[in-house]
Amino acid sequence: MAETRKFIPVAEAQAPFFAGVDLGGTNIKVGVVDDQGRSVAYRTIRTESHRGPEDATRRMAEAVHAAVAEAGIDLKDVPRIGLGSPGTMDIPAGMLLQPVNLKGWDDFPIRDRLAEHAGRPVAFANDAAAAAYGEYWVGSGRDFHSLVLLTLGTGIGCGIIVGDLSIDGENSHGAECGHIIINCSEEARWCCCGQRGHLEAYASATAVIKRAQEALDARVPSSLAARLEAGATLTPKLIAEEAEGGDVLSNEIVLDTARYLGIGIVTLVHTIDPNGVLLGGAMTFGGKETSLGRRFLDRIREEFRARAFPVLARRTRIELASLGSDAGYIGAAGIARVQHRHAR
Repeated sequence: MAETRKFIPVAEAQAPFFAGVDLGGTNIKVGVVDDQGRSVAYRTIRTESHRGPEDATRRMAEAVHAAVAEAGIDLKDVPRIGLGSPGTMDIPAGMLLQPVNLKGWDDFPIRDRLAEHAGRPVAFANDAAAAAYGEYWVGSGRDFHSLVLLTLGTGIGCGIIVGDLSIDGENSHGAECGHIIINCSEEARWCCCGQRGHLEAYASATAVIKRAQEALDARVPSSLAARLEAGATLTPKLIAEEAEGGDVLSNEIVLDTARYLGIGIVTLVHTIDPNGVLLGGAMTFGGKETSLGRRFLDRIREEFRARAFPVLARRTRIELASLGSDAGYIGAAGIARVQHRHAR
């Protein structure tokens, strides 16, 4: 999303400033925002997780300092840093427990180590919760009091925001909504977590690829077969291209994915009753920019409205997230801002 990232001059910004760090398995995004959530500086570095968490937290701190300098402000103008990280984690303790995509980082006190390297207190959050807070603060949910964000990618991440509160749960496992059950039969699909019937087993990018491959293995006619024979790799993007080109199987895969998401969203809305549900991540099939993306979103809404309580079907908004890959660092900075205000 670098090509659409918007910055404001620091002279137009409103202090205080907050740094946000979005830790991923491949890259670490670092940004500085003002008190209104407007970006004034941004940097990205490679995670290089094989070098270990101590090395990474040191480089995160260096990137924060570089972004602060780039913005033309002093570190004293940044009272707190926010860090969004993949789980599993113990949020109150500031600990990574057993992060799946950060091998060897188990039981690491990442919040306190970053604070020590950076010289600033750190607010710690799940990465999906941070992204949800970014959308709530300055994104598609800025007019909402409460929202659910589903991030559609290799898996399905989720964040739930009610007021200024991220619903993290007693054991830092709140909002694991990719693992709600949408099929309780003995033949339900296996999820990557080792259980059957979870939403992620049906509507993640991993699941989309698996369902398409199963259909091809069963000799269902599809233009995907020719693309694969020509050397293409089976991905949601390839499936989207063929669906846009009129391939029946590809179109069914996309719209069935939307149906599964609609079913899952009903459970979330019946549980939380938020103002809205936002869909983000890499797999929105072009979003509102393509006819397929619009059909995908419409199909989710249709399934939801057919199954939800009538008042919720009428009032709950289902929209696309708008901050893209910037949601994580902006939301992490926003959570830092909330903690700073509560600490005063």
